[in-house]
Amino acid sequence: MAFIREFGCWLPEHVVTSEEAGSWVGCDAEWVRNVSGIEERRFAPETDTVAEIAARAGADCLERAGMGAGGIGLVIVASGTGERAFPGPACTAARLLGAAGVPAIDLPMASAGSLFGMALAARLAPAYGAVLVIGAERMSRVVLREPREKGVAILFGDGAGACLISPDAGQAEIVDSVLASDGAFAEDLFLENGAPLKMNGRSVILHASRKIPAAIRSVLHRHSIPAADVQAFLLHQANQNLMDKVAATLGVAPERFFSNIRRYGNTSSASMLIAACEWRRQEGFRAGAPVIFAAFGAGFHWGALLARGV
Repeated sequence: MAFIREFGCWLPEHVVTSEEAGSWVGCDAEWVRNVSGIEERRFAPETDTVAEIAARAGADCLERAGMGAGGIGLVIVASGTGERAFPGPACTAARLLGAAGVPAIDLPMASAGSLFGMALAARLAPAYGAVLVIGAERMSRVVLREPREKGVAILFGDGAGACLISPDAGQAEIVDSVLASDGAFAEDLFLENGAPLKMNGRSVILHASRKIPAAIRSVLHRHSIPAADVQAFLLHQANQNLMDKVAATLGVAPERFFSNIRRYGNTSSASMLIAACEWRRQEGFRAGAPVIFAAFGAGFHWGALLARGV
């Protein structure tokens, strides 16, 4: 068994409005809002590294959990924007947290990385003890690379989210997860070192709008839970229109899908945990109520995780 004990997050102070982002690619803020639901996003200072912002989110999570770094048995950091090919940010983030010597694993995955990290942590926590899962991204560095593309430059922001998964107690039990990958579509969304992000937006939206609901239905079906009984859906914040489409496919009111993309944009692998952190502060787990986490990202990688409040 494994439990979600707490969430944490960190977001930069600098706000970039959709008016400003739209001006980079010759479109107005209304167009940006219509195609994405984004009104603003945050950009970190250029001097901040992925490891540093990861450690800030991790520290926030540990503080909220009332636990010191000495209680961590394993650190997992998901990021697609690390500054180096190797080592990845996980070992540095662990050191900055005061967990030097604790095993640290990098998941170089965009968008779905935190979901995969949570699923792995649920299996590893019984062996390693408390696992700190962090998603951290510096997408502004990608957005600002020339040439700036209309379908990319308006979408992304910076931030980090964290989740502490315990083997013995927490706010919710992790019940099950469904994960999948398909490398046949790797060329539809990729980022080479130092190059602009390349995205076939039509393909990404098409596959995400089908695969996310299918994964959610699969994990719910295993446990005979109707989608209507789910307390909240905490998704990777990729696009508001996509989240609304997933809600419609599942026959669930869109208000059940927590959304903060309007304020932060798409923060890739950090977004689901940032959303979970804010949802936890506003609402939180209800005893016995199922909650779904889900994501889709480059690879393609996708999946869903079922938790239940205790």
